[in-house]
Amino acid sequence: MSAFDFIGADLISQEEPQAASLDERDRGGKQQPMLIVNGLRKYFPIRSGILQRHVGDVKAVDDVSFSVLKGETLGIVGESGCGKSTLARLLMHLIPSDSGEMIFDGDPVGGMRGLSLRDLRRNMQMVFQDSYSSLNPRLPVQDSVAYGPRVHGMSRTDAMDLACDLLDKVGLRAAMFGARYPHELSGGQKQRVNIARALALNPRMIILDEAVSALDKSVEAQVLNLLGHLKREFNLTYVFISHDLNVVQYISDRVLVMYLGQVVEIGSVDAIYDTPLHPYSRALLDSRLSMDPDDRMTEPPISGDPPNPVNPPSGCRFRTRCAFAETVCAAEAPSLSQAGPDHFVACHMVRRGSGHSRLLS
Repeated sequence: MSAFDFIGADLISQEEPQAASLDERDRGGKQQPMLIVNGLRKYFPIRSGILQRHVGDVKAVDDVSFSVLKGETLGIVGESGCGKSTLARLLMHLIPSDSGEMIFDGDPVGGMRGLSLRDLRRNMQMVFQDSYSSLNPRLPVQDSVAYGPRVHGMSRTDAMDLACDLLDKVGLRAAMFGARYPHELSGGQKQRVNIARALALNPRMIILDEAVSALDKSVEAQVLNLLGHLKREFNLTYVFISHDLNVVQYISDRVLVMYLGQVVEIGSVDAIYDTPLHPYSRALLDSRLSMDPDDRMTEPPISGDPPNPVNPPSGCRFRTRCAFAETVCAAEAPSLSQAGPDHFVACHMVRRGSGHSRLLS
């Protein structure tokens, strides 16, 4: 049993997740993914000297491709600095990408005939990690929730009524909390306001970037329950980013593992947690703390620091920390290949029969 299970088990409903019903806004039915990402890339330039010459790039997100199915929760995990938050901001177009494309429910995003950013943000919203800095300290929370609908053309009266209703839905009575300012709320209450604000435009997808990582375990469990309830009520699709592997396992349907700006493995939550194939995925899961005092860690599951993202290793970026690396790992970058039903991994050793058996041992 993990620490998360031990502390929050009594607060978390163990109901089986219900499949989302068909939304009237769905264009291609349930079979068409809500979001398709192809070759997304973002490099941050490094400049030096008086003339600010370009001397290198931080390869934050490098050729990332994946899809998010309608009604599912896709969990994204990886070490700090692997590009999770940058990826979330690219999906929201808070920062421009260098290359790649996004397709939202069959519509390309951007371009002359594509989905405009205004329409994209009606359909996709984000909840950030820092619940306090996400809110305007000079606005009562009810006004913060109503701000988005007002920008998109709703009257003030209707927007304030909608804000009251959403605050009630996230567990904050509008009569008691609507007129309060952010500094008058606890961390969990502020995050509930941010969730209500994300729901204000009736989106179809919400990106949650470390949305519960700053909360106490008991409050975290309550917010996770709330997210599950809202997902069913509003027919939502989630992209859930977190360092807490136990939380990701609990809330996710599929899991994407990132390392140094790239996707190394993606699959169903059972496949990733029961039979991880990439050495990095295995090391990541082995690093979880156990509540069993007899289950002691005799050696670190992974050694060394991540390489410099300015000058990553050739070939497989994990090879400098991998116990199974061979010559081919330095010569050629592995591509994502199917290793099972809804299970893809980028590893040369998995593609080889002998390496596959070594990784599973």
